[in-house]
Amino acid sequence: MSVFSGKLSRKIVGTLFVFFLVALSAIGMTLYLSWQLEGVAAAINDAGSQRMRTYRIGHLMARSLEQTADAAVVPGHVEMELQRFDHVLRDLRQGDPARPMAPPRDAVVQEELRAVESAWQDTIRPLVQDFVHGTPATREVLLDRFDLELEHFVGRINELVLAMEHSYAENTRLLRSVQAALVILAMIGTLILVRFFMQLVIRPVGALHKGILRMRNGDLSVRLPVTRDDELGSLAIGFNQMAEHLQVAYATLEQRVEAKTRSLAERNRELGILYEITAFLSEPAPLEVLCRGYLERIRSALGADAGAVRLYAPDTDKLYLMTHEGLSEEFVAREHEMHCSDCLCGDVLQSGMPVAFDTVSPPKGMRLRTCVREGFATATAFNIRYNKQRIGVFNLYFRETTTVSPPEIDLLETLGQHLGVAVENQRLRSREKELAVSEERNLLAQELHDSIAQGLAFLNIQVQLLQDSLRKGRTEEAMQTAGQLREGVQESYDDVRELLVHFRTRVNQADLDAAIVAALEKFEGQTGIQTEFRSSGTGMLLEPADEIQIMHIIQESLSNIRKHARANHVSVALERSVRGVEVRVKDDGVGFDPVNDPKVGSERHVGLSIMRERAHRIGGRWHIESTPGGGTQVCLVLPRNQGEADRDE
Repeated sequence: MSVFSGKLSRKIVGTLFVFFLVALSAIGMTLYLSWQLEGVAAAINDAGSQRMRTYRIGHLMARSLEQTADAAVVPGHVEMELQRFDHVLRDLRQGDPARPMAPPRDAVVQEELRAVESAWQDTIRPLVQDFVHGTPATREVLLDRFDLELEHFVGRINELVLAMEHSYAENTRLLRSVQAALVILAMIGTLILVRFFMQLVIRPVGALHKGILRMRNGDLSVRLPVTRDDELGSLAIGFNQMAEHLQVAYATLEQRVEAKTRSLAERNRELGILYEITAFLSEPAPLEVLCRGYLERIRSALGADAGAVRLYAPDTDKLYLMTHEGLSEEFVAREHEMHCSDCLCGDVLQSGMPVAFDTVSPPKGMRLRTCVREGFATATAFNIRYNKQRIGVFNLYFRETTTVSPPEIDLLETLGQHLGVAVENQRLRSREKELAVSEERNLLAQELHDSIAQGLAFLNIQVQLLQDSLRKGRTEEAMQTAGQLREGVQESYDDVRELLVHFRTRVNQADLDAAIVAALEKFEGQTGIQTEFRSSGTGMLLEPADEIQIMHIIQESLSNIRKHARANHVSVALERSVRGVEVRVKDDGVGFDPVNDPKVGSERHVGLSIMRERAHRIGGRWHIESTPGGGTQVCLVLPRNQGEADRDE
């Protein structure tokens, strides 16, 4: 039997359609009646409250005629009651769905409401307003008129309330009658439908249910007899086909479900890791914090015993250990920097291919260093890239032999790209700061032109006038010109001091040593004081903004030596290490007492506060050591890890 007539569906649809029309009519009637009754109780309550509000208005008007302390504020209360009365009338007329309160739908109620509104607007409200704004002499007359109208007006409100209650009662009785008829209809219809479905649906479905129970108990050979040509007959054929298919597929179903479940769990885990790390890297933070937080999350997610993040410096072709976890001090000391040709990480950086292998049997040609001596059984290395640009490498180390699956390798490569984007964004922000400094220099150049240059031009003119006055023997005029010269010089001096406080300079990245040497050569040529520069150690390149501030501190120190120290020798030492950078500027001059010298806080020594502020801006520690007659040393320590600076403070 390939085509079924659909007799069962036509019978069911026809029967249900008839009952649907009857039920729809009854439900429509109840909805209409309930719509009539919606919010009527609230409307009755508000309408009844208008009677009490009318009496309260009269009471307040009477109190205003009394010679009491609060009689002056009564007109204000009367105005509030008038507004409340108007508000309630408006709600009775328009309704308020928020409460809910329905407007009157009965013609008699609407007529009574219009009568109350007319009496209120035409008689009562004008009397009350005239009373509020009237004189004491007229208020008594108005109060008497209000009393005469009061009972009639309250009577109109009573008639409105009675009309609303009568309408409510009539609609309620009609609603109950419709509901009773609906109950009877439901009972009769239920009996008819039960018998109908018993014959056409329930018994055939019962046979199908028995077949399902047998199948649930493991009897996949069960088959249903096909005795009807309607939809249930088609269902019996479908059941037989399903049972046959299940009988064939049941043997491998459990294995396939288990494999899919494991795959979904792994995917969910990977998505969770990706989301957590991506959310972290999207937050603005210093480069050290980004790398450290990234490593913590990767190590926790993969269960690694140790890890490291190394960033690549193209100028030196070296990898610098940016942050690490679970590594010994010896490991860090050996590999805080390495050439790209030295070890596994350099091979990964050059080839662009991630690796994960056991250290006891590394791939052919693979060069291993400290990770083998550290006792790790499995080592991994993954690229940190941004738009095919090499940023660095991150490592995960396992003390037990661990297999990193291909999906995990793909995930780690993807996360490495996200870290590359975050690192590059951080570098771009640093370059933006450098550009901002350059813009500030241009602004300062403009300020120099607009202030000092113009002042010097003025002084040049005054000097010419002074020469002319002296040549002609005009002593009084010459003295006046000399005074103007002095004022101009003082003004230019003040401008220079102000610009010195805010001055910025620029240092090319990776050229801090050359900038210091140039500054010392210029200082020695200007002052004749012998200078010396020592640079030691290696480490990760500093941020451009940090180099700028270090250079400014050195320049300010040299400026103070030139002005105050009367020194014969100056030395500048720059030491780099895995812990950070330390700068010392020392002279053999007259020195001073940093604690008790009263000139330290004066304008003459404004450079000391400038140096302290610059050091604080880059997260460094600055201090000065000096004794009278024993020279002076300025020391700046810039830790590599910002957290170390915070702990030291």
